[in-house]
Amino acid sequence: MSLDYHVIETLGKAKVVIENGKITSIEEPNVDYCPIFENIDGVKQLDKDYIEMNINRRINEFGMCTPKRVVKMKDILTFGISEILKTNAEMGVIDCVVGVCDGVGTLLMSDPDIIQGVGGRVSALISTTPIPEVIEKVGRGNVINPETGDLDPIKGLEFAIEKGYKNIAITILPSKTIMEIRQYPLPSDVNVYIFVAHTTNATLEEVESAFKYSDVITACSSKHVRDYAEKNKIYYSGAKVPIFAVTPKGREFLDNRLKMIGKELTTNKYPMDKTKHPQPLI
Repeated sequence: MSLDYHVIETLGKAKVVIENGKITSIEEPNVDYCPIFENIDGVKQLDKDYIEMNINRRINEFGMCTPKRVVKMKDILTFGISEILKTNAEMGVIDCVVGVCDGVGTLLMSDPDIIQGVGGRVSALISTTPIPEVIEKVGRGNVINPETGDLDPIKGLEFAIEKGYKNIAITILPSKTIMEIRQYPLPSDVNVYIFVAHTTNATLEEVESAFKYSDVITACSSKHVRDYAEKNKIYYSGAKVPIFAVTPKGREFLDNRLKMIGKELTTNKYPMDKTKHPQPLI
């Protein structure tokens, strides 16, 4: 492995490798169509050519996976996980987000603009190597392991508790770690809220665990997420790529953002109209 090696999953869960600021590998996407990217670029078919163009644009525009990485940004979408977290951080409902950043690894974020900038335009970070310039931008003292760029949400939670944060949000991919976070022995005055993203192609077991233990879940292109939500009438917002509020606190987080942008609050209207959803659902 080179000294500069970053793996993300994005755009139909295609795996993309970036080394030294250049794309070195793109796998085929698992999803053919996503309404988000039709809205952005008018694209009706996700393919490797579009993925290459889109990722190169991110590298050029905000330095993704390079020393030029911009870490503070304004809202990217009207309503996404990073926007929800940013709004609730601005309101003081959340005082820390444990997340991941390319070139950094797991880190703690309390600045709403960094919460938005780190998560707003990167899908799933699978692995990364440290970029000193980016680590300095987010604050070396906020990084779990600046020498290795580890992705470790449990260590992130422990670090947040050590630093005195009380209302901690954690962004995470579908995995057994969701249960481990929920079962972690917290101090009595600490609350942890779990936001599950990148659910495309998650297994039924992973989805059931996510709904059991988390507060907020994105639908992405997951059939299992939609089927579970439909069966259990989970509150949600979004007509094309819904975000589900699993707990009352999750609903508060979503509604805080929706109120801010003047949109209808979370609903449990079913059946959902899936004609505008990503295709295929997997």
